[in-house]
Amino acid sequence: MTDVTRYATLLDRELPSILGMAERTVNIDSGSYLPDGVNAVISIWADMLRGMGFEVQRTPLPGHGDQMTARLAPGGNGKRLLVLGHADTVWPSGIAAEWPFARDGNRLTGPGIGDMKTNVAMALHALRMLQAEGALAGLASVTVLVVPEEEIGSPLSRAWIEAEARQADLCLTLEPCRPDGGLVVGRGAVGAVYLSATGVTAHCGAAREKGASAVAALAALVPALDALGDPANGLSATVGIFRGGDARQVVPGRAELHLDLRAPDDAAASRLLAEVHALVAASRHDPRVTLALRGGFTRPAFPTHSGTEALFARAASFAAALGVPAYPVVSRGGSDGSFAARLGVPTLDGLGPVTHETCSRREWIEADSIVPRAAILAGLVAAAAAGD
Repeated sequence: MTDVTRYATLLDRELPSILGMAERTVNIDSGSYLPDGVNAVISIWADMLRGMGFEVQRTPLPGHGDQMTARLAPGGNGKRLLVLGHADTVWPSGIAAEWPFARDGNRLTGPGIGDMKTNVAMALHALRMLQAEGALAGLASVTVLVVPEEEIGSPLSRAWIEAEARQADLCLTLEPCRPDGGLVVGRGAVGAVYLSATGVTAHCGAAREKGASAVAALAALVPALDALGDPANGLSATVGIFRGGDARQVVPGRAELHLDLRAPDDAAASRLLAEVHALVAASRHDPRVTLALRGGFTRPAFPTHSGTEALFARAASFAAALGVPAYPVVSRGGSDGSFAARLGVPTLDGLGPVTHETCSRREWIEADSIVPRAAILAGLVAAAAAGD
C-alpha cells in the first residue's frame, strides 16, 4: 500500500532544496520567445535529472528554447510513465529584475512561480525521493518532457509530445493545482487566430484620399469577433492584441489582431472557427486593403476518460490521507496534457502546488501546499510502479 504520509515526511526534508531550485529558475527570464533564458532553466533541471541517472536529450527549436527529453529505465516490466512540464513563461525580458522570487509568510511570488517553475522542481525532487526508496523499480520507463513554448500552445512541440504519449501508459501533467485543491480531469479546446491587414500608406493631410487604412478594416471586426463568444455554452472569442500603423500623421498601411478562442469540445471548436472565417470573409472594408487569416485551434479538447477518472480517484484518496482537499475540474485553460488525453492516455493534470491568479502579476502559490502536492504526485508514481 502506498504510504503518502511517509512520502510527505521525506519530502518535507527536501523543501529547502525545492525552494532553492524554484528561486534560481524564477529569477531567470524565460518567456516563450527568450531561448537563452528557457535553456538556462532547462539546464538546471537537466543537471538534476542526469544526476539521477536519466538520459537527457535536447533538441533546439528555432526562435525558442530546447525540447528536453529525459528518460530512465528503472528495469521493471510495468507501466510507462510520462511526466509533462514546461520551462517557458508568459513574461517579457526584464521581468525577473522587476519582480523577483519572494516569500511573504505562506505566499511565494515571482514570474512563473506556479506556472510552472516550482512545480517542476517539486516533481524532480519527488522522483529522486522515490528512486532512493526503490519505488520506481516496477516501472518500465519514466520519461520527463520539458516543453519550451507551451505558453503559446506548443505549436512546434505537439508532434513530439504526441509521439511520446503514444508510448506511455499514463501521463501526469504539472500545471498548477487550483485553489482549494482542484485537479484537472478535462479541458476544452483552445485556439489562436491571427488576422493581418495590409493597406496603403499616405500622408493624412496632403494625400489622405490616396491611403487605405488597415487599422480601420480590422477595427470594424473587433466587436463582431468578440460577440462570437457564448459563455453560457462554454464558448469565448477574445481579441487580445490589436496593433497597427507607423505614425499619427500616416494612414496605417498595416495592422494585426490576435484572437483567443475557447470551446468545450472539438466539434464546437470547428463550428466557432468556421464562424470566424465567415465573418472575416464577409467583412466590408476599403477594397485596397487585403486581409490574411492564419491559425486555428492549437490544442484539442481534453476528454475525461475512465483512466483519468481512476487517476483522480487515487489522487483524491492520497489527498484525504494527507488532510488536504481534492476535487475534479474541467478547465477552459490549455495544457500539453490535452495532447495525451486526446490519444486515450489516462492523464491527470493540475498536479503542481496550489496556485492563485496564474499568469498575472499577482500570481502566487501556497508554500505549505508544496509538500502535500509533491506527496500526492509521488503516490501516483509509486502506485503505477506497483501495478495499481
